[in-house]
Amino acid sequence: MKIKNMFLLTAALLMLPLMKSAAAVDPNFYIFLCFGQSNMEGNARPEAQDLKSPGPRFLLMPAVDFPDKGRKMGEWCEATAPLCRPNTGLTPADWFGRTMVASTPDNIKIGVIHVAIGGIDIKGFLPDSIPTYIKRAPSWMKGMLEAYDNNPYERLVTLAKKAQQDGVIKGILMHQGETNTGDPKWAGMVQQVYDNLCGDLQLKPEEVNLYVGNIVQANGQGVCIGCKKQIDELPQTIHTCQVISSDDCSNGPDRLHFDAAGYRELGCRYAEAVARHLGFEPKRPHIDMPKKIEVPADAVTAETAIPGNEFPKVDKEHRAYFRIQAPQARKVIVDICNKKYDMQPDGKGGFMAVTDPLPVGFPYYFMNIDGVNFIDPASETFFGCNREAGGIEIPEGPEGDYYRPQQGIAHGQVRSIYYHSPNSKFGEWRHALVYTPAEYEVAKNAKKRYPVLYLQHGMGEGETSWALQGKMQHIMDNAIAKGEAVPMLVVMESGDIKQPFGGGNNRQGMSDYGASFYPVLLNDLIPYIDANFRTKADRENRAMAGLSWGGHQTFDVVLNNLDKFAWLGTFSGAIFGLDVKTAYNGVFANAAEFNKKIHYMYMNWGEEDFIKSGDIVRQLRELGIKVDSSESAGTAHEFLTWRRGLHEFIPHLFKK
Repeated sequence: MKIKNMFLLTAALLMLPLMKSAAAVDPNFYIFLCFGQSNMEGNARPEAQDLKSPGPRFLLMPAVDFPDKGRKMGEWCEATAPLCRPNTGLTPADWFGRTMVASTPDNIKIGVIHVAIGGIDIKGFLPDSIPTYIKRAPSWMKGMLEAYDNNPYERLVTLAKKAQQDGVIKGILMHQGETNTGDPKWAGMVQQVYDNLCGDLQLKPEEVNLYVGNIVQANGQGVCIGCKKQIDELPQTIHTCQVISSDDCSNGPDRLHFDAAGYRELGCRYAEAVARHLGFEPKRPHIDMPKKIEVPADAVTAETAIPGNEFPKVDKEHRAYFRIQAPQARKVIVDICNKKYDMQPDGKGGFMAVTDPLPVGFPYYFMNIDGVNFIDPASETFFGCNREAGGIEIPEGPEGDYYRPQQGIAHGQVRSIYYHSPNSKFGEWRHALVYTPAEYEVAKNAKKRYPVLYLQHGMGEGETSWALQGKMQHIMDNAIAKGEAVPMLVVMESGDIKQPFGGGNNRQGMSDYGASFYPVLLNDLIPYIDANFRTKADRENRAMAGLSWGGHQTFDVVLNNLDKFAWLGTFSGAIFGLDVKTAYNGVFANAAEFNKKIHYMYMNWGEEDFIKSGDIVRQLRELGIKVDSSESAGTAHEFLTWRRGLHEFIPHLFKK
């Protein structure tokens, strides 16, 4: 009797591990095997809603290590994108799991094992064919195959057996076929893979269906559209197969892969089919749908858009509409007029934004993708903000015709010149633009000489700024055609202020920033212009004006060189801390002498400008200095202010 009892005790002890193992299997832990090629691997960039964990009810047993996420192959973890391998994208399995969680009771967990390789042939999952296939695989696939020790099928089975110690395999999800488009043996090979999985994992086909997603259709223009028919017919070969429709699932621009919205939709459809098969009523989780931005019919393409582009657009309320295609982006922002707007994804790789009503004029703007600023590829570029930038014209009404090209008048030229400058700090060859009036080219004027306006831009802009952003040539053409301004040359140079402000002493007449331009202007540029163009080369016929820091430079140059200039203008001039009684060696102290030498002095600024010259104008007038001025209504530190200033300034030049 004692021996018998001992035998029973020993047997019980021997059975204990098996009993514990059996007890560890949770019948409410539903496991799904996911395999295939690139559309199962995941090609779209996950967005914010894809990266937030749905909680501990949706788990992943990684098929590879994810060092950055702290995931270990074969160890369950919460499932968030990417599921396949590091640096892969959103997959149907992501929203399959989320939808299964939403469709099943709280006591049920969902687990996925995910093995997929972009571009793999179905032979890559057949044990008898794998060695040969590995040898012939394209070079770009080698690294992906090596991630699974060159046997993706074996990796899937090994992990599936381990997972069976924790839960129950309830289905197999496949998305493959594009590589085998038109292959008459494909259905038979898929059946072999399915039969092998059922056999190796001791699964009953009647209890573990095969769910096969269809390919990208792209309204009949999908790259592998020929594969649709063979997938639709797969249930004729595998009676436990169910095809998951891809009808109307959106796709990326390559017409081969789904976009993020397409993967979400397809994943939900996989789950709905599985849930129904398991006896649950499907219920979708919340999906953030793209916010559709309606573009009103009155919106027109901005004049600053590169020809051939539909966007940017501007509507009658002066709202701007921007659109960009960036299928791999997570977050896109448009930054304009000191406000940042989140661009809304359309689910097809595109992003769009609409601004608040913008003030008329010309603002710079940038786009930002995932933290990196760049220029809207649909915009012409303009040098400003110390770099090339996008820009958009928010149009005025007819009051802005003075800076628009007009029909029926003669138009001048803007010439690009290079001149040698021994006095240059930044290289001996320099670039400038020169406007010549229309009559300059007329034969009867071949000996006529012209006065010259040296016109400077502001900090962080360049020699092209007055022509491109400021529309200087149209202002000049229209004013000359109307007889408002005398024909003159206009010279524009970089002024050594393209680079960011570097600090230093910048009191009037003692500037560091941009002061390297002064000897260049006086000793190189002016002599070059006088030698190569038909100019009136004396102070009476030479003017200088500038906007913002160009106005600062204008004060420094003209007020220290009254023997070379007789006309002076600033537009939002950066004139700070000026003691009018002592500045520039007391040049303003003798008003009568100053007014005799400077035939016309003008200063303008914007009503909303952060640089205003009203106080300087008041102080100068108190000393008896003749200075004309104006405040641009409703504008700030921007080119519309400066266009208006130039337009008001030039009629007074060279008319004494």
